[in-house]
Amino acid sequence: MTKTLFAINPGLDRASHAAEFAASGRVQIRDVLTTEAACEIRRLLASETRFGVAAQGQDGEADEGPRRISGREITTQSGKQRMRDLAQDAYRAAGKGDYAFLYAQYSLVEDVQHAGGATTPHGILLEHLNAPEFLGLVRDVTGIAELVKADAQATLYAPQHFLSRHIDSHVAEGWRVAYVLNLAPDDWHPDWGGYLNFYDEEGDIVHGYRPRFNALNLFAVPRPHAVSYVPPFAPVGRFAITGWLRDR
Repeated sequence: MTKTLFAINPGLDRASHAAEFAASGRVQIRDVLTTEAACEIRRLLASETRFGVAAQGQDGEADEGPRRISGREITTQSGKQRMRDLAQDAYRAAGKGDYAFLYAQYSLVEDVQHAGGATTPHGILLEHLNAPEFLGLVRDVTGIAELVKADAQATLYAPQHFLSRHIDSHVAEGWRVAYVLNLAPDDWHPDWGGYLNFYDEEGDIVHGYRPRFNALNLFAVPRPHAVSYVPPFAPVGRFAITGWLRDR
């Protein structure tokens, strides 16, 4: 992946996207990258990313936090059994109304740390997400000039994956805007789930974004949101790059 392959679409109407964000605190920017760039990133996720699993349940201690299985471990018998156990913990927690999630994950930040610098394709992608071009786009749309860096993970919501309702309240860590760079199949069907949904105080869905190829979702945090359950009959998964844009 070369620098020219992460190219923002020069035809974006930043003013209209900024107006939408100012009105609601959220926006979906379609065709955010050039088609060539978006296709290359999706190829990287589909062909060169060793996804692990991230899960959250409440069967353990309340402060235990998320649990992860690496892409290497997940190929072993013990790793497969642990993945099944974590999945059941997540389903039980979600069934009780607790915060829970289960999805495939690969940290771009940890990739850079292990490689000792942005020398891998994933590291180069993280470098692009922290470059002036991308940060400038987000500052223009959100009106938040203080944004200085982005973290990132590659995510895959495959059948039986979900992220339950939560608010992303890590203000002390500098989180200001959450983002999802969608790289889903072009023909993602609404019945396959994987929607980014937003809720009001009574738990009603007030807005939702269908997974789309080459679409960037931005929303101010904290606010209630979730990724809806991907059912077992969904034939494919939803690739994305996700993370938070920070002011420190």
